[in-house]
Amino acid sequence: MQKAIEAIGCAALAVFLSPTLRAQNVATLQAPNATSADAQPTRKTVPVVLTLKKTIEMALQNSKDIQVAKLQASVAEHASQLSKSQFLPNFYAGSGAGYTYGIPETPGGTAPSLFDVIYTEQIFNEPLRGQGKELAEQARSQKIVLEDVKNSVIQRTAMAYLELGKVRHSLELLNREQDSTDKIVAITAERQGEGYELPMEVTKAQLTRAQVRQRILQLEGREDELEVFLRGQIGLGEEQAIEVTPEELPGEAEQEGANLVALAMQSNTGLLLAESDVRAKDFRLKGEKRGNWPTLEFVGIYSVLASFNNYKKYFNPNSFQTNNLNAGVQVRMPLFSAKTKESTGLAQVNLETAKATLASKKTQVSAEVRQKTRHLRERDAGKEVARLELQLAQQNIGVLETQYNEGKVNLRDVEKARLEENDKWMAFLDANFERQQAQLDLLKTAGQLDKVWQ
Repeated sequence: MQKAIEAIGCAALAVFLSPTLRAQNVATLQAPNATSADAQPTRKTVPVVLTLKKTIEMALQNSKDIQVAKLQASVAEHASQLSKSQFLPNFYAGSGAGYTYGIPETPGGTAPSLFDVIYTEQIFNEPLRGQGKELAEQARSQKIVLEDVKNSVIQRTAMAYLELGKVRHSLELLNREQDSTDKIVAITAERQGEGYELPMEVTKAQLTRAQVRQRILQLEGREDELEVFLRGQIGLGEEQAIEVTPEELPGEAEQEGANLVALAMQSNTGLLLAESDVRAKDFRLKGEKRGNWPTLEFVGIYSVLASFNNYKKYFNPNSFQTNNLNAGVQVRMPLFSAKTKESTGLAQVNLETAKATLASKKTQVSAEVRQKTRHLRERDAGKEVARLELQLAQQNIGVLETQYNEGKVNLRDVEKARLEENDKWMAFLDANFERQQAQLDLLKTAGQLDKVWQ
C-alpha cells in the first residue's frame, strides 16, 4: 500500500514537472448523459511547441507595438536632422520673372529675375543650435521609449505564457476532480436511498460538482483568451494550436533587493527618460541665454536679369548686366530683443521642472524596487505555504487509503481527500504564478527584464 501511495504522489508531481503538457486543449465539458460525439472536435493543425525564450523572441520580432515605437523613433530622428540641416549648405533655384511698373522689385525684396540660385548656411546661431541639440536629445529619448516598449512586450508575453501553462495544468486537475465529484454524488445518493444520509448531503455533493464544472468553463474561457493573445503577439494564424511547457524564470532573475536598487538607478527606463529630459532642457536654456550673441550666416545669390523690368530706366544703363552674383557673410547683432529674454525665462522654468521631476523619479523608483522586493518575498512565502499544504494533503490521502483498505473509512472520504488535494494543487499553481508575476514586475522596474533572456 505504501508503494501505491508513493506512486500516486509521483504521478501527480510528474504532471506538474512534465516537459510537455498535453498535445491538445481540454475537451469541452460534456453533460452527464452526453456521448463523445457531442464533444467539440479538436484542432487538426499540428501544435507549435514553444519554450518561454522562443516565445519572447518571436514576440519581439512580430509585435505591432514595437513596430509603432520604431516608427516614432524614426520620426524623432528625422526631426533632429531637419534642425541640423540649417547648419549645412542649402541651395535653391527658381525664378522671379514678372511684369514691373516703376522700380523693379518683388514682394520678397529681391530683384525680379528670369532665373536665380540662392545659397544659405548658418554658421553661428546659438539659439538655433540649442534647439537642434534639444531635438537630438529627444530623438535619443525615443530610443529609450523603444526599449521600454520592448520590456513591456517581454513582460506581457512571459506572463501570458506562464499563465497559459498554469491554466492548462489546472484544467487537468479539474477534470480529475470532476471524476471524484461524480463518484461522491453517486455514493451519497446511494447512501441517502438507504437512509444513511440526509437529502441535504446529496445537494451539497451536487453543488460541489456544479462548482467544479463552472470553474472548468471559466478556465477554458481564459485559456482561449491567452491563446488568442499569444498568437497575436508571436504572429501565428488564428487556428494554430500552441503547446507550452511548464517553466520557471531563469536563474538570472534572482537578484538581491539592494543590488536591484543600484541597477534601477542605471537602467530604469522612466529614470533614463527623466535624465534625458533634463539634458534636453539644459541644451535649450544654454542656447537661449546666448540669444544676445551675434549670428553669422553664409549667403549667396546668382540671378539672370531681364531688361524689360526697367533696370536701365532706374539704374545706370551703362552698368546693367544680365548675369549677377552676390556672395558673402550676413551678420546680425541684436541690440534689444524682448523675445530672447522671455525665451530664456521659459527655458529656465522648463529645466527646473525637469530637474524636480528627475529627483522625484529617483525617489519613486527606489521606493518601488524596495516595495516590489518585499512583495516578491511575500509571494515566496506564500508559495512555500502552498507547497506544504499540498504535501500535507497528499500525505492525508495516503493515510485515508490505508484506512479504506482496512475498512475504517468509506470511498467517499477518500474521494473528498482527492478533491482537497486537487484544490491544494491549484492553490500551489496560483501561488507559483503570483510569484512569477511579482518577479517579472520587479525586474521590469529595475530595468533588467531584457537582460534575463540574453
